[in-house]
Amino acid sequence: MHDRSPLAPEKFPKLPDIEGVRLATARAGYKSWDRADMLLGEFAEGTVVAGLTTTSKCPSPEVEWCRSALPQGKARALVVNAGNSNAFTGRRGKAACDMILETVAGELGVAQDEIFLASTGVIGVPLPEDKAKDGLRQAFSKLSVGSDASWLHAASTIMTTDTFAKGAGATAIIGDRTVAVVGIAKGSGMIAPDMATMLAFVFTDAAVSPAYLKTMLAAATDLSFHAITVDSDTSTSDTLLAFATGAAKNAEITGPDSPGADAFQAALTQVCRDLAQQVVRDGEGAQKLIAVNVEGATDDASAKRIALSIANSPLVKTAVAGEDANWGRVVMAVGKAGEPADRDKLSVRFGNTVVAKDGMVVDGYDEAPVAAHLKGQEIEIGVNLGLGQGRATVWTCDLTHGYISINADYRS
Repeated sequence: MHDRSPLAPEKFPKLPDIEGVRLATARAGYKSWDRADMLLGEFAEGTVVAGLTTTSKCPSPEVEWCRSALPQGKARALVVNAGNSNAFTGRRGKAACDMILETVAGELGVAQDEIFLASTGVIGVPLPEDKAKDGLRQAFSKLSVGSDASWLHAASTIMTTDTFAKGAGATAIIGDRTVAVVGIAKGSGMIAPDMATMLAFVFTDAAVSPAYLKTMLAAATDLSFHAITVDSDTSTSDTLLAFATGAAKNAEITGPDSPGADAFQAALTQVCRDLAQQVVRDGEGAQKLIAVNVEGATDDASAKRIALSIANSPLVKTAVAGEDANWGRVVMAVGKAGEPADRDKLSVRFGNTVVAKDGMVVDGYDEAPVAAHLKGQEIEIGVNLGLGQGRATVWTCDLTHGYISINADYRS
């Protein structure tokens, strides 16, 4: 375990139980660590599911399985393995997935297409079936005696190079019912928005149709997991799943005009954004959280592409790491984005200080307030293109020697 990120929250949040969700953890021993590394979730009958997975063309068999199972929209179980992504492992990797599906289906008496799988860790090493079987035996025994894992324990179990467990919660009023939304996530490196490289699982007791849950989850993801980047690399294993048990017995949300739909969307987006920002706060080697705000673009999509160009620039990120107010690197990143931009209408700011506008440095530019801003842990870079109403925000972190050290030693 690496030292806890200086950007980490002070403590894990207090999160409510979600009726219809039972969790158990086990130590399968995928790596030589003294901690749980398998999470098993069991969901009450009637639970619906929606999800998004990586856009990688080299996905893990777990991702392929989720893609095939998601359309039927029902969920009874979740298995998450940490320390081994099981990606690029050929027939052996698929065989391990098949074994887990058969074992869980037999033990819990559920259909295989109601079971969802996720794995994270080293690419290219087949998931060891013997260790997975042992982990499942442990997890089943814990479920049988009702010793559900806490959200903190569950979030800790799915970590790899993370330095802190990630959890978030929110509530919404739907008619005369209060529903809860709880999420846990893991992610630290190989983070880029396609979706963002990570695993995230959201649980709610709200009654939502699977089709509209997918629509709401996609909207929340665009403002959260699709708006973060640590290193521009897209994982083979990215998976975001949302499970809705319906235990709150609210009137089912089936579309934007359903009572409480806006409130639930806000709660879901809040949880996803909180988790996404925690992932960036735990970026490998991160010392600073950077918000890149772009406005004045021709449209929102263009603004987002420009923001990502800035956020993914190693030169911008290293300048922030060195607390160097090198605004020229921001101009460079805008120019290379391939989006409409006019040099003579562009302005750049750090925090509240405009450093350049109208194609040149501002008259009487004083770097002192910018230098002071860059010494903080939370940095804002603002760009106005002066072309239209498009705007977007992307979160990233600085690029430090720590990132190199962590990834150079990743397999050792």
